[in-house]
Amino acid sequence: MAREPIILNVYDMYWINEYTSALGLGVFHSGVEVYGTEFAYGGHPFPFSGIFEISPRDADDLGEQFKFKQSLLIGHTDFTDSDVRQIVEELGRDFRGDWYHLITKNCNHFSGALTQILCGKDIPSWVNRLADVSSRVPFLQRCLPKEWLTPIALQATLQENAETSSTNQPTDENRL
Repeated sequence: MAREPIILNVYDMYWINEYTSALGLGVFHSGVEVYGTEFAYGGHPFPFSGIFEISPRDADDLGEQFKFKQSLLIGHTDFTDSDVRQIVEELGRDFRGDWYHLITKNCNHFSGALTQILCGKDIPSWVNRLADVSSRVPFLQRCLPKEWLTPIALQATLQENAETSSTNQPTDENRL
């Protein structure tokens, strides 16, 4: 058995957390680390997966508004690295970039779904508490910066996909 650790990496998303986390509220981003890769989810306007990979605990890959907070051991899995990648790919069908919603389908919802599949355990409730509270105060989402929806690492992936798509488009000379 592999017994690979499943680690939740949590990031503070804004300076306000220095003041609000003592009250049990905060704006947090999370990703799931397994086999040396961290998987996370963010929004973009396209109808394909919003799941992306970063180096574990690398807040610079996420953007300047993110600061690494802590890692939490959620459990262990017997899935292989290949199995995990297949699971993440399949989750991408449910976690499309254009379906991202800060309150109802965010990075923490993705992290919880992935940890449930990999080890049968959810992430701690405090990580997504603000989304739960905010679901009762709908205007709150409109007050948050757009860059919180699409982390820099996901923007880079989108740019790479766009460049690959444009270089694979046939030119008039190549068309049959």
